Amino acid sequence: MAYPIVSADSHITEAPNTYIDYIDARYVDTAPRIVNQGDKGDFFVIDGMKSPIALGLVAAAGKKPEEITVFGTRFEDLHRGGWDPHARLADQDKDGVSAEIIYPTVGMMLCNHKDFDYKKACFDAYNRWIAEYCGEYPARLLGCGQTTMRSPQEGIKELEMIKSLGLRGVMMPGNPQMEDYDSEIYDDFWEAAVDLELPISFHILTTKGGGLSGARGPRINSFLSIIRGNQDIMGMLVYGGVFARHPKLKVVCVEADAGWVPHYLYRMDHAYKRHRNWLAPGVDLEKMPSEYFSEHIYVTFQDDWVAFKSVDLMNWRRMMWANDFPHSDSTWPWSQEMLKEHAADLTEEQRRAILSGNVCDLYSIDIDELEQNGS
Repeated sequence: MAYPIVSADSHITEAPNTYIDYIDARYVDTAPRIVNQGDKGDFFVIDGMKSPIALGLVAAAGKKPEEITVFGTRFEDLHRGGWDPHARLADQDKDGVSAEIIYPTVGMMLCNHKDFDYKKACFDAYNRWIAEYCGEYPARLLGCGQTTMRSPQEGIKELEMIKSLGLRGVMMPGNPQMEDYDSEIYDDFWEAAVDLELPISFHILTTKGGGLSGARGPRINSFLSIIRGNQDIMGMLVYGGVFARHPKLKVVCVEADAGWVPHYLYRMDHAYKRHRNWLAPGVDLEKMPSEYFSEHIYVTFQDDWVAFKSVDLMNWRRMMWANDFPHSDSTWPWSQEMLKEHAADLTEEQRRAILSGNVCDLYSIDIDELEQNGS
């Protein structure tokens, strides 16, 4: 491409010291840590969570399907760019990517931890670590911090800290400790995010019941259900009047694909036309639900070719491509070949917006700086 390509959703692989060295001293002994389990490989063990996190899928980018395994992987065998910012630039160059919006990996699972105090300590530690990681190359590595959401007031303080660390966005846990996100108790929080220019993100696998377990049939069927948690949050924000009350709020629906959006917009409007009496008391929508979604919600996707074919059925100014590096779903290192095929039917304006312009506008990325750096 003749312009910088930016991934709107990439990840790090938390280093062994991410939590141990950066966490509040009270939690050092129980901080998430890597433990070797022999032939089963290395695991991230999290105090208070029943199942440790195997490392087989967290950095399987570039592997053939038959090579991808959950167990048997050692940390030192993973992509070094996952925790080494200097190696990360080479990974970007190999995939034809100039910059990335970076999310956690273990931190996604921590969103579902039941102990909000423990979660708070872990997220604070992660925010300090990722700020140092991205600080090495701030034009190309743009980190999203994590909020705990024990309360809206504390959440505002977390936003302010995330901003002060130089991070570019904030990833929310799918479930707050208090009332759900459509409650008016969060109004000041949403306005603080707007004022601080921190886009709000909801990522798959960060909502209770939105994981890889519990689906009917074989385990592979659970892969089809993981976007549901995100869809439920987006619908709640629209129907709950959050966007009606906060016309400048921008929310990112991360890694949940985008090909479903046109039908979802239809279902939202259909429900509103026939059953608007089901809205909560006091909620007043001056626009159709699809209009709120189309204006306020950004969607990221990787190899969702249906999304590329459906750009004229949704607001393509809110579509943002991503490579999901280094996770197993990543399109790295063949993203450019894939994009040449999948985006072939787009206009040049649409292609540039989806691969670069939309994410740069949302996160105030300086395209000229990327071009001057030769990335």
